[in-house]
Amino acid sequence: MAQSVWGYDSDNGPDRWHENYPMAKGDKQSPIEINSKDVRHDASLAPWHASYDPGAAKTILNNGRTCRVVFDDTFDRSVLRGGPLTGAYRLRQLHLHWGSSDDHGSEHVIDGVKYAAELHMVHWNPKHGNFAGALKQPDGVAVVGILLKVGKTPKPEMKRILEEIDNIKTKGKEAPFQHFDPSILFPKSRDYWTYHGSFTTPPCEECITWILLREPIEVSSDQMAKLRSLSKNGENEPVNPLVDNWRPPQPVKGRIVRASFK
Repeated sequence: MAQSVWGYDSDNGPDRWHENYPMAKGDKQSPIEINSKDVRHDASLAPWHASYDPGAAKTILNNGRTCRVVFDDTFDRSVLRGGPLTGAYRLRQLHLHWGSSDDHGSEHVIDGVKYAAELHMVHWNPKHGNFAGALKQPDGVAVVGILLKVGKTPKPEMKRILEEIDNIKTKGKEAPFQHFDPSILFPKSRDYWTYHGSFTTPPCEECITWILLREPIEVSSDQMAKLRSLSKNGENEPVNPLVDNWRPPQPVKGRIVRASFK
């Protein structure tokens, strides 16, 4: 397995990532399954706050593994603070993981339940100088995870991202994505679980404070189908749909998951 070609197929998928990225077998890997009975309510956990500048949104791209929206993070213009975090973390990008059908696709599993997709909003701690520096520190990155479930009433929040899908159908395509306030993607409830974990893609650095929101947001079956219309192939290659780009749950290995709610 060549280093540059990790993916989600049987020959280069999550079971084999550790061959080139040994951290993938570390003790603080993500995602995990969250079992309510093992979760510890922590009354000292503060609420979290995001103040996002819609002008920070830059581009949307298909990198062959996910659909990603990139934000300007050269200064503190879109930040996350509070919750389990100390200081302000800058929003860098958001991306999604999804399945080939509505009954799976999320990375985190809640009491045995898989959701159709999971949205990750990736923030980094500017006290570490730059993003690369933050990746080397246990408190370097904070990810807000939002579960997507399929329901009858599609929420308008995802519409803006999905409208752009046709412009980034194939791997390597990028389109301008301006004036977008990602806080519209948050559910009504601010309740969350938090634990220390890793990126869910190689090299799987263990630098992430996860803030996983308890309440899922709703999307329609049509909206999910739109996401599945992306391709992991380049423009002039045979069509290969981009689906099932999720990593299965990893061993918890004694980590405590804390909840901001009872």
